[in-house]
Amino acid sequence: MSAKAVIAVIGSGDAYGDVCDLAFEVGAGLARHGALLVCGGRGGVMQAAAHGALAAGGHTLGILPGYEREAANPYIEFAVATGMGQARNVIVVATADAVIALDGEGGTLSEIGLALKLGRPVVVLRSFAEIADQRPGVARAETAADAVELALDLARRNRAGSTSPRLED
Repeated sequence: MSAKAVIAVIGSGDAYGDVCDLAFEVGAGLARHGALLVCGGRGGVMQAAAHGALAAGGHTLGILPGYEREAANPYIEFAVATGMGQARNVIVVATADAVIALDGEGGTLSEIGLALKLGRPVVVLRSFAEIADQRPGVARAETAADAVELALDLARRNRAGSTSPRLED
């Protein structure tokens, strides 16, 4: 399997309704473009995005907080059991070429911060507008299709021209 890009989809593990519908659309859009979806592997936004990706013929990778791969949602094809709890967030964003953030709380905010520290571009989708307005490296999108297109473009540019930060940064 050779993905054109690896895109992380992050957001609330307790999300439902419109947010999950949007996450499903994001996952499906990424799959249609041949991108690999990486996420935290659990419920809410993560499950909806993974469901969308698989439904559209894509592939999914879940980076789990616990030690059991079986704890992944049913739409995760490849589960990585880290036993790291919330510290696994750095693995989620470090694996990605770009990040799409939907509505979330502290864990999502930590992933946004880690992505920026690691030089990964972030697209916020109908959420976290104040961060996008104040931080370079964060773009805004209002539709799933726009978020996917923007994330893929930023991922391509990021892979073409950036280097990873040094560990001591």
